[in-house]
Amino acid sequence: MRKLLVLLALSLLVFPSRAQEISEETLLKAMHTISSHDLLEYVMIQCDEKYQGRLTGTAEYQACAEWLAGEFESWGISPAGDEGGWFQWFDIPYTMVYPDCGLTLHVPLKKDEVLLKHYNYVTEYMPGSTSGNGEVTAEVVYAGYGITAPELNYDDYRNIDVKGKIVLVERESPVGPSAGEEKFMPWYEYSFHQHKLANAVKHGAAGMIYNYGPIANPNNDYYEDFVYVHIGDTVVRDIFAGTGYNHRDVVRQINSTLKPNSFNTKKVVTVKMSTRHFPDGKGSNVIGILKGTDPVLKDETIIIGAHLDHLGLCYEMIPGANDNASAVAVMMGVAKALATNKIPLKRSVMFLSFGAEEQAIMGAYEYIKQPVMPLEKSVLLNMDGVGVGHSIRAAAGTNYPKLWSFVEEANNKYIHRPLSTSYFSNLGRPRLDAARFIGAGVPSLSFSTYGSTNYYHIPLDNIDIIKPEIMEDLAQLLLVTVVNMANSPDPLR
Repeated sequence: MRKLLVLLALSLLVFPSRAQEISEETLLKAMHTISSHDLLEYVMIQCDEKYQGRLTGTAEYQACAEWLAGEFESWGISPAGDEGGWFQWFDIPYTMVYPDCGLTLHVPLKKDEVLLKHYNYVTEYMPGSTSGNGEVTAEVVYAGYGITAPELNYDDYRNIDVKGKIVLVERESPVGPSAGEEKFMPWYEYSFHQHKLANAVKHGAAGMIYNYGPIANPNNDYYEDFVYVHIGDTVVRDIFAGTGYNHRDVVRQINSTLKPNSFNTKKVVTVKMSTRHFPDGKGSNVIGILKGTDPVLKDETIIIGAHLDHLGLCYEMIPGANDNASAVAVMMGVAKALATNKIPLKRSVMFLSFGAEEQAIMGAYEYIKQPVMPLEKSVLLNMDGVGVGHSIRAAAGTNYPKLWSFVEEANNKYIHRPLSTSYFSNLGRPRLDAARFIGAGVPSLSFSTYGSTNYYHIPLDNIDIIKPEIMEDLAQLLLVTVVNMANSPDPLR
């Protein structure tokens, strides 16, 4: 209570009157209805085994979406999905990956004797999240970036035979976004996982080991009987050992000359996958709204975004506590505080929980195709991974200084967390919901937190790593930011 009174006294002296119709006492009381205890509970609920990792398309994901919609409804938020409901529906195929998976290197010792080296799940390999079902034992052919680009006079498959073999492929492309738009854009589509997988299938490969790091990622296509896994440095070193090639030197040469350097490693591996594909999955975005009170400004919308989905089962359940249950929890904290404290808002505020962010950012894509509110009158405050560390950052604040000024002002007056922003070029593969919106011309910020170990797309992203205090601070920061944006007399864009 003492903290609240001190903040109230200070704010009456120094806080600018962007939200002139709202007393500072009302705003501060609303801020302090957001508690770290509640936010942590929201994370725990999303990570419960009954939701099985929230892979979009599954019944478990939709059950979690129903829970979120129920919370919105209980706070007095209005539904804004299809046909007056809570959900915006879309088609999304998905694949379940079960425990009977593995990656094994065959090491010849002497005539007719082979040592089998079995790699460790998570630390050395991860099953491909959209892999076909089956087991393949074959030679490994190093195929560079796995790219065939005739117009660039570049083909990693030139002069190699991969039929029936397993290809080892690098992530991204020889030219990346850091080279600048003019140089990178001809390579853009070839940097996608989907191109690499499709190209391997087209050339007759039986499987792929993808040097993407041992993490799960369902952002790819499915090909019946084609198996693949994600690997890290240990597996790459073992495959290159004794070939006469140094992996780093090979990659550097490809990047510097833009000429492939593919070869048969003569190593043999077994990729074993236990999967089931569901081509007819249905996914959804959860959409709630607080309509603005101003007859003109109510058509302008501040969207608070956070993807609800995660990776589902990939050998075992991956909880996705930080990515992205934390962000959904923060969104819920802001939503409840705004709705239950009856804070007047001239502009409309939407709570948009995306599905299928992990599956090619499809939920954001579907919303942009069929927006509930006009995109040309919308701005987005997105969150992705906001439950760890001690500092807050937002991509694209340099792109959109008007939006960023509201965030800085609120932090300087109330929260006092380390806060930073950056320019967002949006050149690479879309990896954030905000990237879709920026590409569609919607001014957007995408918040994350940092300052601790990031357990990205692995089972260790669980409730034990969550720091609820930073979630509370971010929720309070966004509450003040949104209230001031919603009631600002100045245009937001």
